[in-house]
Amino acid sequence: MGYREKIKKIIDNINEVIVGKTEVIEKVIICLLAGGNALIEDVPGVGKTMLVKALAKSMGCDFSRIQFTPDLLPSDITGVNILNPKTGEFQFKFGPIMSNIVLADEINRTSPKTQSSLLEAMEEKQITVDNVTYKLDEPFIVLATQNPIEYEGTFPLPEAQLDRFMMRISIGYPSEEEEIMMLRRFKNKNPLESIREVVTKEEVVKMQEEVKEVFVDEKVEKYIVSLIAKTREREEILIGASPRATLHLLKASQSRAYVLGRDFVTPDDVKDVFVEVISHRIAVRPEVKIKGQTETKLLSDILEKTAVLGVKLYV
Repeated sequence: MGYREKIKKIIDNINEVIVGKTEVIEKVIICLLAGGNALIEDVPGVGKTMLVKALAKSMGCDFSRIQFTPDLLPSDITGVNILNPKTGEFQFKFGPIMSNIVLADEINRTSPKTQSSLLEAMEEKQITVDNVTYKLDEPFIVLATQNPIEYEGTFPLPEAQLDRFMMRISIGYPSEEEEIMMLRRFKNKNPLESIREVVTKEEVVKMQEEVKEVFVDEKVEKYIVSLIAKTREREEILIGASPRATLHLLKASQSRAYVLGRDFVTPDDVKDVFVEVISHRIAVRPEVKIKGQTETKLLSDILEKTAVLGVKLYV
């Protein structure tokens, strides 16, 4: 647990750029240290791309940005074999996926075929091109952004793609005081330019390994499985959370405990990350959605009505 101060420095660094969103920043770091990928979904202009750039600058990791457009090809992401005229042999030219932190900007603006080129990298930390497999460097995380309200020229992410994201995170609008503070910080300069590295790539990998050692009691494991089961039992939910979601919820809970400086998971850790881990993996019945029910409301209700350690939290 010796990296708590390093984590705090990363959060403080990003807070210089993204004002008043400490909880959101923590969720992104939780996802990173758990070895997952994050989908940052919100309206334009709230700082999605800025958040990812600030995280990358705070860490000694390679960073690449892929601007997703309708004409983007899978080879533009993974790379392509090119003939070397001097040797007469093909050489593989790596694409931008060969990095530690990959910003998939406006991921829903490209075709499902191109989106699917990320699946292997996100799940197995490797890419396969022309039957040759290349391992990606650790740490590796895809941080994708998308606009949830713009439909023209966009392609909804398929369920298989969504399930590869450990968390779906929303930044939200700043308060009046936070927006005034933002104006003052950005009035004469861009704070992003002054951000310095506060943690190395090797330290990030070490933290990821330590997260795996965070203790999870058997009763907490049962609580996690019980929550997931409820998403499959509710009549309002057409498709419940997958077994991969169960594993991601466990890992995110371990990471949350680690970020807070503990070496064991509590039910509060599970509850804190539950909505972000599960909300994009379930499908609410259309007739229920029409009545105003959302994934978030249903999951919050499941949290409220699910017992922890055999004791009802709410009556």
